[in-house]
Amino acid sequence: MLGRSSREARPIPAHPYRDTAIVYGIMAGVLVVVAAVTGGDVLRAGLVAVVFFVVATAWTSWRFRTRIRERDAARAAAALSAGDGGGGGSTDGNGRGGSGA
Repeated sequence: MLGRSSREARPIPAHPYRDTAIVYGIMAGVLVVVAAVTGGDVLRAGLVAVVFFVVATAWTSWRFRTRIRERDAARAAAALSAGDGGGGGSTDGNGRGGSGA
């Protein structure tokens, strides 16, 4: 089992929400296929697969959102502690000066 510091050290993928949906969608599909191949109740497997997909995707998306917020907060704190080269001017959120020019 990975320790907490090992999990947090992993980089966040470029498309975490899309990747999550794809992986869990494939896993849900495999569940239905295995049920069909083994003669199981495909309707029940489909319902379980849908519940699995929704819960797993929601949980993982929530965890990614938390990690992204923590990363952004850490970057903002690091930028503040490093200083912005003097001036201390405000920006409009896009890195440009807030003077309206």
